[in-house]
Amino acid sequence: MGRVKSSRRSYLLGLVALSALAMPASAENFTTAAEVKPILTATKPQWVAVRLYDGKDLLYFTNLLSWRCGLSGIQYAVNGGEMTVFEPEPCYENTATPNALKAESLDAILVSFPPETVRTIDVSVTFDDGSTEAAHYERKAVEIQ
Repeated sequence: MGRVKSSRRSYLLGLVALSALAMPASAENFTTAAEVKPILTATKPQWVAVRLYDGKDLLYFTNLLSWRCGLSGIQYAVNGGEMTVFEPEPCYENTATPNALKAESLDAILVSFPPETVRTIDVSVTFDDGSTEAAHYERKAVEIQ
């Protein structure tokens, strides 16, 4: 009986050791281009969203802002106009959640326009490693109903 308990204990300890190897050594904070670029590449169709609300077109940058710590710049243009810098809130690097949004106003996450005027959106992001990615959106592709 003692041998069975010892064997079972060894087996369980082995499983615990193997599961520990499968876990990452440390959690990533997603504060560099190397960490956020794969995420933003995968979520490119959702970088922005448009919604008609309360008599205004609202252009949201929420997805980009969620990964802003690996970015050094965000620019956008509406309807083929001039690129405009969108200023995100800072990255809270010395906290447990550096990408947290602590916005005190909607201006920190969106830009408003007259109703039904946003037809196309161009977005360019610059990563903190100097590389850039751009995207073009038609309103119907990113419109929140």
